[in-house]
Amino acid sequence: MKTIIRNATIITMDTKNTVHANASIAIIGNRIAAIGTGDDLDAASATGEWDVVDGSGKMVMPGLANLHTHFSMALARGMFEDFSPPNRPPFTGGFAPFPQPELCSSQNATMCKLAAIEAIRSGTTAVLEDGFNISSYASAVARSGLRMVFAERAWDNSCVDIGSVTPFKRDEMLEQNGLERIGALHEAWNGAEDGRIQVGIAAWAPDACSPELFGKLLRLQDRLSCLCTIHLNQFWGEVEAVKAVRGKLPTQYLHEVGFLRPGLIAAHCRCMACCEEVLLGRAGVTAVFASAIAARRGLSPRIAELEARGCSIAMGSDNMSEDMVEVVRTGLFMERIRRGDGRNPAPEEVLRWATVNGYRALGIDDGGCLAQGNLADLIIVNLKQAHLVPSTRPLSTFIHQGQGSDIESVMVDGRWVMRNYRILTMDEDAIVAEADEIGRRAWSDLFGAGRKHQPPIGFMPLTN
Repeated sequence: MKTIIRNATIITMDTKNTVHANASIAIIGNRIAAIGTGDDLDAASATGEWDVVDGSGKMVMPGLANLHTHFSMALARGMFEDFSPPNRPPFTGGFAPFPQPELCSSQNATMCKLAAIEAIRSGTTAVLEDGFNISSYASAVARSGLRMVFAERAWDNSCVDIGSVTPFKRDEMLEQNGLERIGALHEAWNGAEDGRIQVGIAAWAPDACSPELFGKLLRLQDRLSCLCTIHLNQFWGEVEAVKAVRGKLPTQYLHEVGFLRPGLIAAHCRCMACCEEVLLGRAGVTAVFASAIAARRGLSPRIAELEARGCSIAMGSDNMSEDMVEVVRTGLFMERIRRGDGRNPAPEEVLRWATVNGYRALGIDDGGCLAQGNLADLIIVNLKQAHLVPSTRPLSTFIHQGQGSDIESVMVDGRWVMRNYRILTMDEDAIVAEADEIGRRAWSDLFGAGRKHQPPIGFMPLTN
């Protein structure tokens, strides 16, 4: 397939932050063949075998990389955002005052397809999905056309309670099941869809994993040659739980067991001491700034300090939302507030976290940047919007004022997954309707008469 987008503003995200005005970008197969403003490029595509896209009034930029999310938690949107674990002692109560309802495999797959639709609509092209029993929904998500890394989760603490201080009770069956799920998923899906799907390892968190399990995961990672991710210093309760059991801070614990090493993708990194930031930087870890969920939690990592210590910064949406446009803008706002600096980070810097850095953390050095020979993972933004004109600094304007709904088209691996605002890989209307029914019924059943869990203020139960 050959595609050319003409007369567009092209944001490359190369090392010089080059922007091409009134330029064309040509894609052959799954690669970018050329970028330029010369007549030769347009003339070469004048034959009928090219799909010609008019880019007038539009901006082409690299697709966004979401380095930490949980698709199945689309079910919890509107429910968990206002019930974060406490940021001050006592660290009790867990993740929320009520659990997420259990779904059957097909229902969960529908919620994951819903999340994939939101991801595409907000300009995401690459996703690291940290999940449990991913094999039950891998096929549904793979059909979305997104570039996916499926990181199957392992843990061996049967008493883990997110955000709470609980004892550590090692369960070898939990451990074995996790290792087996990772191996089976890797065998079934790694390299699938012409390499668009990869499989990695997710150690749940420092308070959920024993030294023995960390050792086994490291050996498995070496054998599979895959990436590894972990939740790290997500909540203060996690920090206190690790201190109570291991006698040290979470990052120190990971360092001691050898889990800190180049390529590790550590999500959150927000309840962290300076000495832990030093350890992460020395190890060459990628720290994932999940800015939007962090803001909802009333927490913020020290991004400037992490970067100065040697960490690469990527971005992720985490729970309930897949809107990476919101994540990028919130990240810029949060870090400027934290630094007390109205100029830094710049829009180009934050976008680099969400594109180039994200792709590199996934082991994709030829993605996240629009350059000849790179993967054709890109998005088209319609700049002719009331909130985006005048387009004098289009990238800055989009980062500060843009919305996911401004994204008109999304291409992954040279293939359109959304074109002219229409999702091409899934039946969006049917999925949205089905997911709404599944979600409302599941929550209504959880809070039904005689049940032990009370619904939160504003909950609207299913009435039919």
